[in-house]
Amino acid sequence: MVLTEPRAYIDVHILQTVPPANLNRDDQGNPKEAYYGGVRRSRVSSQAWKRATRLHFTERMPEQDLATRTRRISSALAGLIGADSGLPTEASSRLAGALLAPLKISAGKKEGDTAYLFFYGRRQLSAVADLVRGRAAELAALDDAELAAEIDQLPVQEKFSTGHPMDVALFGRMVADIPTLKVDAATQVAHALSTHAVELEFDYFTAVDDETIKEQETGAGMIGTIGFNSATLYRYASVSLHKLLHNLTDEEAAVTAVEEFVTSFARSMPTGYGNSFGHRTLPSLVAVVVRTDQPVNLVSAFEEPVGAHSGIAAESARRLAREYATATSVWGDTPAFTALCHTFESSGKIAAQLKDTFAEPVAFPKLLAGLRAHLTDTVKRATR
Repeated sequence: MVLTEPRAYIDVHILQTVPPANLNRDDQGNPKEAYYGGVRRSRVSSQAWKRATRLHFTERMPEQDLATRTRRISSALAGLIGADSGLPTEASSRLAGALLAPLKISAGKKEGDTAYLFFYGRRQLSAVADLVRGRAAELAALDDAELAAEIDQLPVQEKFSTGHPMDVALFGRMVADIPTLKVDAATQVAHALSTHAVELEFDYFTAVDDETIKEQETGAGMIGTIGFNSATLYRYASVSLHKLLHNLTDEEAAVTAVEEFVTSFARSMPTGYGNSFGHRTLPSLVAVVVRTDQPVNLVSAFEEPVGAHSGIAAESARRLAREYATATSVWGDTPAFTALCHTFESSGKIAAQLKDTFAEPVAFPKLLAGLRAHLTDTVKRATR
């Protein structure tokens, strides 16, 4: 099913303040950075936050309804075949390899591994294993040529091309060797950027040897440094509802996938040096905007970095509201739906500006409920 009219993009705008942290490090072990507006900014890569979002999914969804990404797909398939048929490991592994051979996935350096990570649904792999249910012993007894001929008759590729789990439908799948297995992502995730300039700092630490202390020896057992910074981050993602419907072919599943994505994107966080910094926070602001024209990233609100003369989070919220209002006014593209959740003082000027620009603020669960109701209605109207 493809939703053609109206097209729908769910833009998610988040402001989140993070204390001293090293969420996502570069090849030197320091927090990733980017220059924007002529100054150095803290940056968290889209890949890091997408993975954190996907892992948050696993805490909320049944395991069998999710995907996994691994080089060891052959081993996983062999495990399913062996558990069902009782075949020994060697025979199960041979049968699994034969089932995957028609896909022509490049082999990795280690025996049984693929050359790259393969992203597939657990139900999809179970469906492949089901193709030989009740015949595993018979097939295992064939020689290589006979086995290959039998496997060629089975719809292995079809099983990986349909029934995509939510995370594959959202984040897509790239298989260079097999273009037909490619799944176009329904989600765009921007690199998170600080709304202000940052400076890289270093934590010089020492570790004490407890046993040498008893012997009254001086000095540290270990010394080192960890790079860190602190920042108010602007985070942005957009979900294409019509593309998600195409990937999932199920209306309710598509709406649920959007709701789960917004939840996990808002509440997740990369875990780099998490135990050393205890950096987990919740967003100060979440704004959801459903558009029918195109996704719109509002990062230009912070092209001029926010200064430290006032609260950075509050000023960032004011800038975001101003940019949104300007973009809507200048381009004349009125969003189909807006929802807002924030933690700023309800009686303050910032709260009033946010309300006038976006919507009446609500608690996060109500934001999700309102979004779900709007998308459900959108899908029903578009698919009549």
